[in-house]
Amino acid sequence: MTHPAIAPGNVAVVTGGASGIGLAAAKRFAELGLKICIADRAGLDEAKAALGGDVLAVEADVSDRAAVEALARRVTETLGPVSVLMNNAGVGGGGDALSNPEGWERVLGVNLFGVLHGVQAFVPAMAESGRPGLVINTGSKQGITQPPGDTAYNVSKSGVKALTEGLAHTLREKNAAVTAHLLIPGFTYTGMTARRLPEKPPSAWTAEQVVDFMLESLDRGDFYILCPDNETTRAHDEKRMAWSAGDIIENRPALSRWHAEWKDAFAAHMAE
Repeated sequence: MTHPAIAPGNVAVVTGGASGIGLAAAKRFAELGLKICIADRAGLDEAKAALGGDVLAVEADVSDRAAVEALARRVTETLGPVSVLMNNAGVGGGGDALSNPEGWERVLGVNLFGVLHGVQAFVPAMAESGRPGLVINTGSKQGITQPPGDTAYNVSKSGVKALTEGLAHTLREKNAAVTAHLLIPGFTYTGMTARRLPEKPPSAWTAEQVVDFMLESLDRGDFYILCPDNETTRAHDEKRMAWSAGDIIENRPALSRWHAEWKDAFAAHMAE
């Protein structure tokens, strides 16, 4: 690894680390010689057994600021100063703009405020230390292209994108030795996906593939870690994202990609 924060003996914290992308990342960091803390609301015993070694596993609800601040104190006291922070915990099932207020609060609390809590609890000390540091926040393509359905999830991941961009700018302006990066997974088969799909579809990547791609992207110094999958290429993603930006530039209807009157124009755009 070329990122200086990913070095043997350094400390990595992964939220949502008991399964999926978080667990896969924790395994890879451990293989690279880092000391690991995983935080999650469930599944910690199984994850700790899967990781092996001396892993700190902490039950924590990232939507609770006090719980994340307590997590930061415990990690520092137990393992030492943090070099790698991966704000990865996430949930879905929020609902559309007119439904499920409780679901909205849960999704925004975990997916957006959970990331903010992690950033504000850990990153100031990381930046002030003068040591190399790495922050990875898990976003989503849905936070960029905004497919209809789970609008709450889209809003939360749009917020993570904006937060991470702003964090990267702030760290750069402070000349900190800490860098921030936005992980944008493609279609990935995780525990969240498995609730509706009992078997991994051929089109989906595994969590391990996402983490390998993430590490390769960090080697290149990428801020936007835009993952493909087994059916969607980067070129395909770029066209979808360019169309979404074009809604504003060309003053099209909101989410014109899914608008009946713009269906053919979108298809032509993708075929170019």
